[in-house]
Amino acid sequence: MCGRYALGIRASFVRHQLQQQGLQVDDAPADDEARETYNFPPGAYGLVYRADIPDQGIPTDEETRDGGNEQDAEAAQPDTYNYQIKVMKWGLIPFWTKRSPDYGSMMRTINCRDDSLFEDRGMWTSMKRKKRCIVVAQGFYEWLKKNPSGKEKIPHFVKRKDGNLMCFAGLWDCVKYEDADSKLYTYTIITTDSNKQLNFLHDRMPVILDPSTDAIKIWLDPKRNKWSKELQSLLKPFEGELDCYPVTQEVGKVGNNSPNFIVPVDSKENKKNIANYFGNAQAKSKLIKEPQEHRATVDHDGSEDNAPLPVPLKEESTSQKRAHEDEGLPDAKQQKLGSPDNKAISPSKSAPYKKPRSATSNEAAILKSSPNKKLEKGNQTITNFFAK
Repeated sequence: MCGRYALGIRASFVRHQLQQQGLQVDDAPADDEARETYNFPPGAYGLVYRADIPDQGIPTDEETRDGGNEQDAEAAQPDTYNYQIKVMKWGLIPFWTKRSPDYGSMMRTINCRDDSLFEDRGMWTSMKRKKRCIVVAQGFYEWLKKNPSGKEKIPHFVKRKDGNLMCFAGLWDCVKYEDADSKLYTYTIITTDSNKQLNFLHDRMPVILDPSTDAIKIWLDPKRNKWSKELQSLLKPFEGELDCYPVTQEVGKVGNNSPNFIVPVDSKENKKNIANYFGNAQAKSKLIKEPQEHRATVDHDGSEDNAPLPVPLKEESTSQKRAHEDEGLPDAKQQKLGSPDNKAISPSKSAPYKKPRSATSNEAAILKSSPNKKLEKGNQTITNFFAK
């Protein structure tokens, strides 16, 4: 569970906040390198906090002895490490991947279940030993199913009650495709059972580590390059206080972005609260639709959370009848509010003449009847790309 979260703040502010909470930050990206949005979707580039170590991680003593001498072993593990905030793509791609995976495969690795890390086998093995990280967020979204059919969902925002940043436990990796010139850094968010406060919303939640404890230092320690019971014990439901409340439905559309998304719908601060129209409310915050973001969404039963997921471009032609389709058609409300000439006059035998259509009406009709381009639908599975 964690298919959408909020990160509408600059990297420099994140660095300052982490340092204020006692975390060491030696390096951070420029503010324009990471995406700032209150509606952060899978596949976007977010901020990850980790130890500054080689892409393959810190080798164990056994690995170092097998490949070198004692001096190499000492050099492989310095006394101190730097820590950095790094820009990475959400949706982990293992280092052995030969080529870019399809959308469905990437969606299967946006989350990693804590119970899948008990045994030393599977695709997460090398990452959990040597490539652990913290995913930084203001909070996350979850959709409450209002009825058994699940057709009606109410988005909720979850954040720390003290207002501090959320630090999700995560794993990262680095891959270089056969036909690529550069490396790609990616990450996943680890999930666990929901705590009592969020049980009504979903049975899973992201693992949230508290900077006020030693949990983050232990989790990120590069010298702990073997999986242990101590590391596994950190993956548990959050014990601190959280705020959880319904928010606007507009957050369901990928590409929409507004500070109002993390404000309760019934709050005086929310410009959409009808009570504020009759008071001294401030001017309504403008909803931003990011132009480069494909905004169509669809429900996916296979995902661990209830968030509407972005529709990949290859599925665009098959998504027109889905509930969250929101692009490609003219806005009906705008047509109703247009000039009277927009209304088409039906011909009648009793009518003395046929009223000609205006240029505005003809243009609307053309837009309405334009079919979306059909694209081939991808169907490859995750194993086709994540095999050696």
